[in-house]
Amino acid sequence: MKDQHIIKTVNLSIGYTSKKKVNTIASDLNIALNKGNLVCLLGKNGIGKSTLLRTLTKVQPALSGEIFVNNNRLNTLNSIDLAKSLSLVLTEHLPESNLSVYELVTLGRQPYTNWVGNLSETDLKFIDNAFVQTNTKHLINAKYYELSDGQLQKVLIARALAQNTDIIILDEPTAHLDMHHTIETLALLKKLAKEFHKTIIVSTHEINLALQLADILWLMTPTSFMADTTENLIENNALEQLFESNLIRFNKTLKQFTVSNSY
Repeated sequence: MKDQHIIKTVNLSIGYTSKKKVNTIASDLNIALNKGNLVCLLGKNGIGKSTLLRTLTKVQPALSGEIFVNNNRLNTLNSIDLAKSLSLVLTEHLPESNLSVYELVTLGRQPYTNWVGNLSETDLKFIDNAFVQTNTKHLINAKYYELSDGQLQKVLIARALAQNTDIIILDEPTAHLDMHHTIETLALLKKLAKEFHKTIIVSTHEINLALQLADILWLMTPTSFMADTTENLIENNALEQLFESNLIRFNKTLKQFTVSNSY
């Protein structure tokens, strides 16, 4: 029987190589992720969350080990085939252009359009569905630079949906959003995972929201990487290892992080 994991790593080591020096950030990562889950990647700043996501998406090479996407070795997939399996939403600013929201979202169909970029009826259907699923149809005629941060984030998710991949990976999608738009964005990602069976991996600092919404948590600490359901990680006291600080404590009863009274 074929492995059903949509993403799998075997003894993966991540980091950077420069001037013959290897800087290993994390090693021996063995991940096995099934389809249709919202995964939240948690860890303090600088721990290597972005490096892990960049490695899983082939933006940067692994130091060693194997990565499989839909049972295919990541390093054997060309850019078109990878773009049909996996879409990436980054927090980096978009390059200056005069693109409308509609034009921005249609870019998600690039892996499927012919060399002149003509949109088929199928392409148009996925584009329209993406606007409906993210409730952004009213923004179609706006220029993308006219949008608020919250609106732009939803439009970028719409572009990923138009790409029609099984996997969507987002690096800090709520970094510049207020509380309302943060909750709205993470709730949307939860809905997409549940209703449309997408596998969504998101790095976030919104830890208490992640505890409420995530199906799976990936925890990165200076010495370990843990992947499991929220309930199992709480039961095994794993969340207490997330921060090396007396100011923050995980409350198992409340199932959230709280400020300690011992500061």
